[in-house]
Amino acid sequence: MNHHGGDASLLRRLNSAAVLRVLRHREATTLTELAQLVQVSRPTVETIMEELLEQGWAEECGQERGMRGRPAKRYRFRASAGRVLGLSVGAYRLQAVGADLSGRVVQSSKAAIFPDMTADERLDAIERFVAECSGALGQRPMAVGVGTTGVVDDRGRVVKSSVLSGWSGLGLQDELSQRISTPVVVENDVRLAVLAEQWRGAAVERKDVLYLFAGNRMSLGMLIGGKPYRGAHSASGEIAEHATGLWQVFGPVMDFAMSVEPGELRSPAQAAEFAFTRASAGDQRAADAVTALAVGLAEGLVTVVGPFDPEMVIIGGSLSSGGAHLVEPIQEHLNRACLYPPEVVASGLGNDSVAIGAARIALEHTESDIALGNRPDPALPHAP
Repeated sequence: MNHHGGDASLLRRLNSAAVLRVLRHREATTLTELAQLVQVSRPTVETIMEELLEQGWAEECGQERGMRGRPAKRYRFRASAGRVLGLSVGAYRLQAVGADLSGRVVQSSKAAIFPDMTADERLDAIERFVAECSGALGQRPMAVGVGTTGVVDDRGRVVKSSVLSGWSGLGLQDELSQRISTPVVVENDVRLAVLAEQWRGAAVERKDVLYLFAGNRMSLGMLIGGKPYRGAHSASGEIAEHATGLWQVFGPVMDFAMSVEPGELRSPAQAAEFAFTRASAGDQRAADAVTALAVGLAEGLVTVVGPFDPEMVIIGGSLSSGGAHLVEPIQEHLNRACLYPPEVVASGLGNDSVAIGAARIALEHTESDIALGNRPDPALPHAP
């Protein structure tokens, strides 16, 4: 008897998960359509839908008038039933986006940090920031995704970091899981950036993509066969730079910025943005400096584009604001140098890409909870 009872309970949960899965991938549907798609009886679907409505996972969304009889009620997945948080940990800034269960961004926040913080100080700042973002969301997120610079393994441990002090060897996912009362998933920031581009940016429906993050550091994210590439040591994306490499590439825009405003000290990324602004205003010297920067970047890209053979190259990070001033010279250079030149585009997500990618992996982490109908903490208020 117990065995059969267990089988029936399991079958109900599997059927409920199947109905939820259909609801999540359709804008709206009727009970009859659900029964056909899940291949169960209509009474079974009616019972499941009553439970999902009561639990808050589904909602009515109008009626569909048929040829005869009463209008058929339509239902959809209630994306506001839960929230996730995507967090980017940089040298100078924490950035977060909150998203509903459809992936729609509903909140964004920023907070200042500093590269010379100790690991504990940075962890404290992240803990406070997540609490503030959760308050703004109106409920505890179902999961928190975190993107950080450095070599990050598949357990969320920062194996090496040359940017953040005290970060190398840190079990970041474990540390944050002890501080934050919700599941935490940690990944390398540039892998998350290219994931975000595939999900919400320029690389939708693309499978082989190269993402160049260039600002105060350089990194490369690769999408191979539709999936972010980790590498043998989880080090994909991290570029081992020569001591003067970044300064040489950014030399033209730094020299330009210094010649215009000699008393103003700028980082490579700040000098590039200054030159972009002046070039957009019609300053030819600025445009020439940006072109020289683009050619330098393109010369480095050729060595990767050739053997990788991507269909698209995305210029991301702070350099995405360069737009056509940067993209067109890079495209022209790759057209001349590559057997199969990829399309070159500027990221439309800009500096938000890492946080958006982090929200994506947080959503992926919630899939099993959603499929089984496990709601967020009922003691917390649900966002409208």
